[in-house]
Amino acid sequence: MRVDLAYYGRSGLKDNVLGLAPNLCREAVAFDGVLKDPVRFREAISALHEVVVSDLRFKRRDKAAYEEWKRGERGRLRVVRREAVAQARLDNDEKYGVSRDLRHRYTAARKTYWKARRSYANYLLRHDRALWRKLMPCDPVVTVAPDVVFFECFSADESSYASLTVDASGFGNAGGMQPGTTNVDYSWELFDGFSALRSYRETRLLVDPTGFEARTRDASAVREEEIDLPDGWLRGFMQLQSAMTLPMRRVPLSRETVYGILAVLKRRRAKESPRALRFELVPGEPPAVVLEPWEQRIVSEQTRYDGPGGAPVRIWGRRRLLVLARLLPLMDRCDVYLLGDGLPSFWVAHMGDMRFTLGLSGWTTNDWTRGSALDLLAPPVEPSPEVMNRVAEFLQRERAATLDEVRVQCLCGEDLATAALNRLAHTGQVIGDLAAQTYRWRQIMPRAVGESEMGPESPELVAARVLFASGAVRISRRETLEDGRTLVIGRVKKYEVEVLLDRDGVIKRAKSTDRHHHRFGLRAGPSRYILAVRMAAQNEPTAKSGVSAWYRKLRGWTQKL
Repeated sequence: MRVDLAYYGRSGLKDNVLGLAPNLCREAVAFDGVLKDPVRFREAISALHEVVVSDLRFKRRDKAAYEEWKRGERGRLRVVRREAVAQARLDNDEKYGVSRDLRHRYTAARKTYWKARRSYANYLLRHDRALWRKLMPCDPVVTVAPDVVFFECFSADESSYASLTVDASGFGNAGGMQPGTTNVDYSWELFDGFSALRSYRETRLLVDPTGFEARTRDASAVREEEIDLPDGWLRGFMQLQSAMTLPMRRVPLSRETVYGILAVLKRRRAKESPRALRFELVPGEPPAVVLEPWEQRIVSEQTRYDGPGGAPVRIWGRRRLLVLARLLPLMDRCDVYLLGDGLPSFWVAHMGDMRFTLGLSGWTTNDWTRGSALDLLAPPVEPSPEVMNRVAEFLQRERAATLDEVRVQCLCGEDLATAALNRLAHTGQVIGDLAAQTYRWRQIMPRAVGESEMGPESPELVAARVLFASGAVRISRRETLEDGRTLVIGRVKKYEVEVLLDRDGVIKRAKSTDRHHHRFGLRAGPSRYILAVRMAAQNEPTAKSGVSAWYRKLRGWTQKL
């Protein structure tokens, strides 16, 4: 998906004014207010910065010098091969026509481009951070609302979402407000400006609207950019956004408990699975968090869990929580919102008139081993266009509303209202404010984002869902091995499948008689038959019921029986 950006000037700190240059291709947004506590804001916005630049994907050793030597030695052969391949492709196009494989070649080219771009970005991160910043997927988003101003970002590795919300009470002498959402020019100079905030001098936060006037008066001063968002980045962002609108279990944790979790993660690194955080929740009792595989148990003695009991809830990708370390001196308490095993979790740090929300996908990388779990929580059918339009128009007019207000004003039940809000969030138009239990109108892009713009899902994953939902999977053997891994043997249609899962549910080894696996193995991801067997082994639910049954099931998981 292509996104147009245009900025007048640069964001930064000048004369104690923290000016943010808004995107001139979006709606006009303005804000001008004095920060009451610049130091607290500095620490919170710096934590947001860590999420913006975070990338915990595996990085290989830097072999730039060695690769340069190899390229010099093999230069002549490379040129010969390139010319031969180019001639072969030209002959093939003349023989079969370009349109026959245009889509396939376009997809392959995009994969090659993004693989090379990520490799180049990793190199620049170590050698040229200013140039590396220009390769970040998208600038952060700022939303000005009558009661709050909040900043949002999504990490480069497509696994972490962060939002910093500042209440209106956190500003003094606020004026010139024009509600709306826009991108802001983000640079290392702006981050240096954040770091320079001090409590002994007054600092204004300014979302500067003058660029909208300057664009027509002095077009040469406007810096325009066009970026091509990677498909996985945009889809992951929208998935986390839609997850924030679903019913979740709320687990209150004290600051000391969060410190204990971070201290263990900082000191120790697991060398074997499972590597999960396990929440043990008993109604009316202090919640306990267990760090696996060490079985380190941390109990939040100062808080009480008031939700339903049941089996422990496990989440993965926990090292991303180290972003919260900088916020510990400011934190009053932390609320964790859980969707279920291996599903996204949201950590809301309360800091007086500020709130920092850290959303974590089920895994540190949105890989193919768990890609279907969150999609299966989506409503089984979409609400009617009439309901969608009523909810969208109401929120666009009111800017923020609770679920009850949406239900009453739009003349629909909680199930339809929740499904409509989930769908609007998936298209980037609504965000759930977990701490305030409200839904806000916020367009992450200038228009609603369609499925085609997010890029196609893996065809193997889509086909695996169909196979699993149709009952085509037959499990003949399931065995837990001595090391905790699970061996699953089954049959899907005419294909025999064998899958070995580790204690985190990741596919470690697989065998299948289908053509995809015979050709690629696991290098291109598991085949549809292997994925279908994994779904059946983990007993993932199917979406065969209507909206009412879907909502009752979600609601029942978050309320006491």
